[in-house]
Amino acid sequence: MDAVYGYVRVSAKDQCEDRQMLAMRDFPVSEKNIYMDKLSGKDFDRPQYRKLVRKLKEGDVLVVKSIDRLGRNYEEILDQWRMITKEKRADIVVLDMPLLDTRRSERNLMGIFVADLVLQILSFVAQTERENIRQRQKEGIAAARKRGVKFGRPRKSVPEEFKPLKDAWVRGEMSSREAAKHLGISQNTFLRWSKEGKMEGVCKKVQEEL
Repeated sequence: MDAVYGYVRVSAKDQCEDRQMLAMRDFPVSEKNIYMDKLSGKDFDRPQYRKLVRKLKEGDVLVVKSIDRLGRNYEEILDQWRMITKEKRADIVVLDMPLLDTRRSERNLMGIFVADLVLQILSFVAQTERENIRQRQKEGIAAARKRGVKFGRPRKSVPEEFKPLKDAWVRGEMSSREAAKHLGISQNTFLRWSKEGKMEGVCKKVQEEL
């Protein structure tokens, strides 16, 4: 008997899947046939999705709320669509886009053409928008840097206790690790501060410990 499955994905563990779950139940999809991943789509490492795809067989139906649940970019969405509909010979229903419902195109070549065309357009638009967002972010960061805005953690200021500890380290009375521990900083930070002192002997000692 043909089965109806639903797939739900949210990008982070603290995001809410209620909207997608309600759409699955309204379709309806049986609760036991709903698979959910709370993971980012960026690496497509989604165990529940892979498990669901393995279960799909000819005549089954996969229901998703929106097309971007199938993949992270234009090429991947198309690959998943072809794999499910052509190789698995299962159907796909995209609830946000009624034209993307392969059940209606079984005996209708025009329906198949329209579904494939709409899929490619939507996938392309989704990827283009993501790329535009990344580009706007890069431009915003570049503009902010030109205005003097600094990103990342502010550099830790060198405390007064640093110099006597550095001198003790240069004299060989303690290791850089011990000196760094006294200051509550990493060994690399201690060595960097020491090297910034521009002393020949210090630079040589820093190179020895790096």
